[in-house]
Amino acid sequence: MDIIERASPNFDPRPPRVAIDMVVLHYTGMPNADAALARLADPVSRVSAHYVIDEDGAVYRMVSEGGRAWHAGAAYWRGSTDVNARSIGIELVNPGHEYGYRPFADAQMAALETLAGGILERHGISPRNVVGHADVAPARKKDPGELFDWARLARAGIGLWPEAPSADNGPAEPVVAMLAEYGYETKDAKRAIEAFQRHFRPARVDGRADGETTGRLAGLLALCRRRSA
Repeated sequence: MDIIERASPNFDPRPPRVAIDMVVLHYTGMPNADAALARLADPVSRVSAHYVIDEDGAVYRMVSEGGRAWHAGAAYWRGSTDVNARSIGIELVNPGHEYGYRPFADAQMAALETLAGGILERHGISPRNVVGHADVAPARKKDPGELFDWARLARAGIGLWPEAPSADNGPAEPVVAMLAEYGYETKDAKRAIEAFQRHFRPARVDGRADGETTGRLAGLLALCRRRSA
């Protein structure tokens, strides 16, 4: 695919012997692409990403995959708190919840499928480790949000998507342990549930572990166990 070079100074070396095993998806949360690209290249901002995908499908590379971009901030996934060290960060141009959140364009999603598919192949990344910013920082972030089409991405082999539960899977008590098993930080259980719902149950994001939420979570864990068996 064609990639436009737009280098950012905001990166540092990855720690030695740390494998790249995650992809973290974001929305830019700014009024337009120009504003987002400018901020991600501004040394004062101290934020960056490896790639930015515009709504028309144009892909910008801002940091080489070998560098540690500064995109996740204070974050956690599957026991690790230095998510930047082990991940590739991809920003999707979208105004976000603050500036008029809207669905992600088809051309943008198609470009993401191609880009992310190549990243997963190059680094041997598990679909389980394709996550959103909200997944790794549920107390702080909402992106890429409930309008992002995670199911489409999973159909392309990028990320996971559980089958809808056929019935209520019982009481909500085990949900915190289940979320932790999947990879979430669960100190703030309500925020962790909300992050899970934004990703896997976007029709209702309320932080309540109802039957459908727990059913989808149980299905997701079952899928992971089958793949590791």
